[in-house]
Amino acid sequence: MDSEIRGGIADAARAVAEAEAVLITAGAGMGVDSGLPDFRGDTGFWRAYPPMERLGISFVEMANPSWFSRDPELAWGFYGHRSNLYRETVPHRGFDILKRWSLTLQHPCFVFTSNVDGQFQEAGFSDDRILECHGSLAHLQCSTPCGNDIWSADALAVRVDEDSFRAVSQLPVCRRCGSVARPNVLMFNDWHWIPHRTSAQHGRFESWLGEVIDAKTVIIELGAGSAVPTVRITSEHAAQRLGATLVRINPREPQVPHRQIGIPLGALEGLEAIDQILRKG
Repeated sequence: MDSEIRGGIADAARAVAEAEAVLITAGAGMGVDSGLPDFRGDTGFWRAYPPMERLGISFVEMANPSWFSRDPELAWGFYGHRSNLYRETVPHRGFDILKRWSLTLQHPCFVFTSNVDGQFQEAGFSDDRILECHGSLAHLQCSTPCGNDIWSADALAVRVDEDSFRAVSQLPVCRRCGSVARPNVLMFNDWHWIPHRTSAQHGRFESWLGEVIDAKTVIIELGAGSAVPTVRITSEHAAQRLGATLVRINPREPQVPHRQIGIPLGALEGLEAIDQILRKG
């Protein structure tokens, strides 16, 4: 590890030690250390889902709500497999590090994530202080949709053929009209996503930002790339609004605005490096 990286880690540790509030922002790279696939580019997607490569379907094409009417078994093969995988995944140690840091703060931490995997809830973060900007695979809605209902997917169990990645069990249906249900996830070219659950989360996030406006705040961004820049933009805007320190942990794209901290490491490695300094006191 070179001196520049060590310097960034030391600066980040100092900022965390002095923080009164922490905003955690996370993209897909946060889940990689838990063993979850990174769909970065078609190659990464096809590595995780080989049948899609044989069909010539990219991630952008597959993550489209039209499949729930065109080929619901294929749609639920993809989303059912992901749902099953997320339920079986144990969040990595980095989540525990973040939780431990939050215990010393004057204000409760808040999480902003583009991930739909529910890993922050699984790790014990309060659901009332999480904003899932792209929705959640833990919730369902009608694919039509016939109304604005959103309901829990806790009882969902989709069996998926591992060779074809098609659903081979009964598909979930809307409780009102009987149409095929779909995840309450914002997909590409998605005009049927029901946003009110996420809108309520946005409202709680805005309230939190108002509460910490005068607090010394650190934004810890983990695994958020520029291909879908929602998390990075949110981190930078929040840093400007709060006068906060941004710590961007990203192995490939650690670049940051002037006077902010970029650490070119994976999420877990970066958090452990900062934590090691903090534990030494």
